[in-house]
Amino acid sequence: MIIVKKSGYLNYKNFKFRCALGKNGIRQKESEGDFVTPKGKYKIIKIYYRADRIKKIHSPLKKIKIKKNMGWCDDVNSKYYNKQIKINKKISHEKLYRKDNVYDIVVVLNYNINPIIKGKGSAIFLHVAKKNYKKTQGCIALKKSELLNLVSKIKKNTQIKIG
Repeated sequence: MIIVKKSGYLNYKNFKFRCALGKNGIRQKESEGDFVTPKGKYKIIKIYYRADRIKKIHSPLKKIKIKKNMGWCDDVNSKYYNKQIKINKKISHEKLYRKDNVYDIVVVLNYNINPIIKGKGSAIFLHVAKKNYKKTQGCIALKKSELLNLVSKIKKNTQIKIG
């Protein structure tokens, strides 16, 4: 089990990595845009990655190459809320294909997935940290090399405990 602590560290077996968390810390997530990293235990569903920036990614999890037209719906009024979508200007979304390297690797957690409760929060990922581990909107962010190391070690049934 991966353990994410309020102190800003992620532990897995004998690995300990510094990580960035949501601006409002770890607690029960209440709504879309609350900048909270949701407390709880989650499954890791799949990995998205930029094939032009990550040459080899080793993981037993399902791997999906990020395309320029991919997004993640954060529109609480959409039937696609908290799902990967083809970018559409009419639907609010986060782009997965970004200029910065934050989404070079995106590990999707099953937060608010089954069932999806509109407005409870979307796009809770493990992804690449910004410089100086700048706080996130609710995701967990690690140094790119450490995230690659982590995804190579985890199993299909590895869970993540936040809090």
